[in-house]
Amino acid sequence: MKKILFKGAGSAVPTPFTDDSVNLKKFKKFLQFQIDNDIDALIVCGTTGESATMTKEEKIDAIKCAVEIAHKNGTSTRKIPVIAGTGSNNTKEAIEMSKVAESLGVDGVLVVTPYYNKTTQEGLIAHYKVIAESINIPIILYNVPSRTGMNIEPETCLELSKIDNIVAIKEASGNISQVAEIAHLCGDNLHIYSGNDDQAIPICSLGGLGVISVLSNIKPKFTHDMVWNFLNGDVETAKNMQLESIPLINDLFAKVNPIPVKQAMNFMGFNVGKCRLPLCDMDS
Repeated sequence: MKKILFKGAGSAVPTPFTDDSVNLKKFKKFLQFQIDNDIDALIVCGTTGESATMTKEEKIDAIKCAVEIAHKNGTSTRKIPVIAGTGSNNTKEAIEMSKVAESLGVDGVLVVTPYYNKTTQEGLIAHYKVIAESINIPIILYNVPSRTGMNIEPETCLELSKIDNIVAIKEASGNISQVAEIAHLCGDNLHIYSGNDDQAIPICSLGGLGVISVLSNIKPKFTHDMVWNFLNGDVETAKNMQLESIPLINDLFAKVNPIPVKQAMNFMGFNVGKCRLPLCDMDS
């Protein structure tokens, strides 16, 4: 069985910005809120973190901050895994950022498929293999075809699962049949996390270990409890919580993520500011 980075709910956290940098004071406050409310992992510099419009230096600052809060100086006695988004459509850049993240003490990296230029399935295998060979920490594959135009086919997952430090996949294709096939082919050699909040419990029913969540930014304890109810065998409660969460999930994706979740966080008093262009403000 491959290393398990976490079970339960991992928050794909937004990045608070000032006009020209990461607002580390607000970031620390929000990360501590997550930890204090039982979140199981922190995922930084991902899609929800607006990594596409962050500089390398800003990513380093955000990762350092998360590692400090989650591993060392936070008020909680729990050590929370930190997973950094390091993917790129430039393999060399993905390798470089993955090495940097490893040097900063993260527990694993989340590597999205190449976007825009895309590739073939053979190219995907080569891309991930060379990244995996460049670091020693675990890798979570990130499959989100709606954003990248690229799907990791189940047979490709099987090939990638043979690489020791490729341990899991964040599956955000929305295709439950594909998730079932990945689970069938890969078994314990590739753990599965739902990348869609509305499919957290359905994917857990196929053997998934949890969710990498946007919902948990707003309701961290609820999302943690929902997944752990299922993992601990209380399927009925988990199902009811999943269904209860659907209206809020729909609201959080009423516009392109992370526009709504940042607005919600501002309503909650975290004052994380606006998204960076080309993402714009919510309308009325």
